[in-house]
Amino acid sequence: MLSSALRSMRTRWVTFVGSFIALALGVGLIAMTGLALAATFDAPERGPERFAGAPVVVAPSDTLRVPTAVGERTARLTGPRPVPQRLADGLSRLGRTAEDRTFPVRLGGAEAVGHPWSVASATPYRLASGRPPAGAGEVVVTTGAGGGLRTGDQVRITTPGTAVGTPTVVGTVKDAGFETAVFFGDAEAARIHPAVDAVAVHADADAVRRLAGQFPGMSVLTGDERHRADPDPDRDSEALTAVNALLGTAAGITGFVSVFVVASTFSFAVAQRRREFGLLRTAGATPGQVRRTVVVEALVVGVLASAAGCLLGEAAAPLLAGLLADEGLAPAWFAVGDATWPLHTAFWAGLGVALAGVAVASHRAGRVRPVEALRDAAVDAGAIPPSRLLAGAAVLLTGLGLLGWSLVTDPGDALKRKAYILQPMWIIVGCALLAPLLVRPLTRLLTWLPARLPGATGLLARQNASVSLRRTAAVAAPVLITVALTGSLLGTVATIDEARATEVAAVAGADLVAGGDGPLDPRFVHRVRKLPGAVTSASRSTGVTVLEEGTALITSEARAADPAGLAATARLPLVAGRISDLDDGSVIVNEEWETRTVGRRVSVWLGDGRKVSLRVAAVMRTGTGSNGVYVTPANAAGAPVDRIDVKISEGADRSAVRALLEKAGRDTGTPVMTRDAWLDAHDPRTGGNTRAGLLLILGIALLYTGIALANTLVMATSDRVRDLAVLRLTGATKTQVLRLVAVEALMVVAVGAVLGAAVAGLNLLGVKGALELLAVSSPVVVPWPALGAVLAACALAATVSAVLPALAALRTRPVEVAGARE
Repeated sequence: MLSSALRSMRTRWVTFVGSFIALALGVGLIAMTGLALAATFDAPERGPERFAGAPVVVAPSDTLRVPTAVGERTARLTGPRPVPQRLADGLSRLGRTAEDRTFPVRLGGAEAVGHPWSVASATPYRLASGRPPAGAGEVVVTTGAGGGLRTGDQVRITTPGTAVGTPTVVGTVKDAGFETAVFFGDAEAARIHPAVDAVAVHADADAVRRLAGQFPGMSVLTGDERHRADPDPDRDSEALTAVNALLGTAAGITGFVSVFVVASTFSFAVAQRRREFGLLRTAGATPGQVRRTVVVEALVVGVLASAAGCLLGEAAAPLLAGLLADEGLAPAWFAVGDATWPLHTAFWAGLGVALAGVAVASHRAGRVRPVEALRDAAVDAGAIPPSRLLAGAAVLLTGLGLLGWSLVTDPGDALKRKAYILQPMWIIVGCALLAPLLVRPLTRLLTWLPARLPGATGLLARQNASVSLRRTAAVAAPVLITVALTGSLLGTVATIDEARATEVAAVAGADLVAGGDGPLDPRFVHRVRKLPGAVTSASRSTGVTVLEEGTALITSEARAADPAGLAATARLPLVAGRISDLDDGSVIVNEEWETRTVGRRVSVWLGDGRKVSLRVAAVMRTGTGSNGVYVTPANAAGAPVDRIDVKISEGADRSAVRALLEKAGRDTGTPVMTRDAWLDAHDPRTGGNTRAGLLLILGIALLYTGIALANTLVMATSDRVRDLAVLRLTGATKTQVLRLVAVEALMVVAVGAVLGAAVAGLNLLGVKGALELLAVSSPVVVPWPALGAVLAACALAATVSAVLPALAALRTRPVEVAGARE
C-alpha cells in the first residue's frame, strides 16, 4: 500500500506539492502564533527598582481583598490612602527612615516625577555631578532630563498648585530607566505634596509589621516584594496580558483560517483524482483499497508537511515577537521562550486536519461503482453529499441562533470582543460548507451580463465555472474567509467605536472643557469656579467596586462631581431617577449593575478601599458599556480635580467668558478646549494598538489566503491542460485562452467576495441590532479601504496564479497534449 501511494504521489506531484505547501504553511502559522503566545504566560522576574536600597518599605496597599464563599477576590484600588503621618512618625522611632512624596512635575514642558532628596538614599539614584538641593530654589535632575540639563542651568518647573518658577539645577543623577526624576529639598517637597506616599525604613521588619498592623490598608514590603512600591509595578504583567489577548485572538483566527483552507485543499486534491479512482475500480481495486491508498497518501504528506511547518513556525516565531515589539504591541523585552507544546500541538493538528480533509472525499470515491466514477470524472455534477449539507445547515443555523440569542438575552454581549470575533466563524464555516450549493446560482447571476457581451470569453467562463463546482468552491473559499473576516472584524470595531463616540458626544453638554489628562492646577480650579456668566462642573476620576452575586468583584470607572454642576453640563442617559437626587450618600449606576433599582442601597468599596453603603439615586442605560458611574466628591477617595466642564449661561457674553477661561489656562499651563475639540482629543475609539493588532492578524490571514489561493489555482490549472489544448485546436489564440483563464479566476474571486460580503453584512447587521436594542443610534461603518485592498490582493494573486501555469501549459503543442491525454 505504501509503495503504491508513493508511486501515485510521484506521478501526480503537482497536486501533492500543493497539498504539502498548504499544510506546511498552516502548521507553520499555528506553531508561530503558539510559540509567541506561550511566551506571554510568564512575566520576567524583576527586583525592586526605586527602593532597592531600603530593607523595608511601608506603602499603601493598592489591592482590595474581599473574602467570599468561593475564596478571596481582589481588585485594584484607584486611589489608595497615603501613609498616615502618625505611622510615619512611629516608624522614625524604630530606625532611620526616609519619607517619599511622589507628585507630577512639568520640567521645561516635559512630564517628570518629583521626590524629596532624602529618599534618594533608598533608591538607585546617586549624584553624578554637583550637590544635593539645599533650598526652595534648587533641584537635582536625572541626566538627559529637560533636553540634557547640566549643573548650573535654570529651568522652568511647574507642579500641582504651585509655580516653582525657574530653580537652579545644583546636581544631576544617573537615569534609572523607569522615570524622569526631579529631586527637591525635603521641606519644599512636603510643601508641594504634603501626603506621604511611602516610607523607607532601616529597622527590624517584624517590628515594622507590628506597628503598621495598627493602621488598616498599609503594606510592609521586604525582599522582592519591594517591587510593589515601584512606579507601575504591574506594567510587565499588564503588558503581557494585552499581548496574550492579541496573540490569543491571532492564534484563533489564523488557526481557523489555516485549518479551513488546508481541509478544503486536501478535499479538492482528492476530488481532482476521480478519473484515477474510477480506473482503479475498473482494474479490480476494492473500495477499501481506494480509501486506504488515499489515507496513506494523506498520512505521508501530513507527516512531512507538519514537520516542515513546525520548523517554519519555530524560525518565524522570533520574527513575529520582534515585529510586535518594534510596532509597540509588546514590551521591548518580549521574546520567544523555550516552550515546546505549541510545536506538538501544531504537528498533531496538521496531521489531524490532513486526515480529516481526505476522509469524506475518499469515502465517497471508494463507494462509487467504476462506471459511475468514470462518468463523474468527466462531468462535475456538483451534487453535495447529504452529510455536508446537514453539517453546513447545522453550523449556519447555530451561528444565526447564537446571534439571535445574544440579541434577545443580552445585546451588550454582542459588542464584546470574544463575541464579535468568534461569532463570524460559525457563519463563515456554514456558508463555506454550503458553498457548492451556492456557487452555481451565484456564478450564473454574476456572469449573466458578461455571457451576453460580444465574444465567447464570458460565455465560456460562465459555463466552465458552472460545471466545475468543486474547483470553483475550492478557489472561492479562501476569498470568502478573508473578505468575511476583514468586513466583520474591522467593520464591527469601527461601528462600535462610532457608537461610543456618539454616546460621548450626546452626554457632553458643556461649551468649553479644561483638562482631562491629569490633575488640574488648584489655582486654575479656584479661578474657574468664580468665573462670571458660566456654570462649571469640576469632576474627578475615581473608581467604585461592588461584589455581585456574592462572588464577582467588579470595579467600574467613576466620576465624582457636584450634582448641580453635573446636571447643568451633562446629559446623562437616565432611564430612572434624577441627577439632582445625587448626594454624598448615593450613587448613579448603570443597567449593568446587579442592584439597579432607584432607592435601593448597595454596598460598595471606594477608590481608597473604604466600604460604604450608598443609595441608588438614578440609573443610566447600558449603552456600549462606557457610561460608568457617578458619585459626589466626598466619595472620590481624595482624587484631585482633573476636568472642568463649563456651560456659558444664557445672556452672558460668550467671547468674554471664553477669554477669561483661556487666560486662566495660560497662567497655569492648563489646556482649554471647545466641546468639539475636546471630543476629538478624547475620542473613545479603540486604541491604536488594538487596531494595529487586528490589522496584523488580518495581514497574516491575508498572506496565507493569498498563498493558498495561488496554490489551489496552480493545482486546478495543471488539471486543465487538455481543456486548454482543445481550445487551441478549435482556433483560439494563446491570448484568448489566457484571457479566458484570467476572467475565470476573477469571476471565482467575485463569487468568494460576494459570499464573504454577505457573511460580513450579516454580522454587522447583528451589531447594529444590538446597538439599537441598547438605544444607541449609530450607523454601520463598512471598512471600504480594507475590503478594497483585500479584494485587489486576492484578484491579483488569483489572476497571476491562473495565468502563469496556463502560459507554461500552452508551450506544448495542442496536438501532443490532446494525444497524450487520450
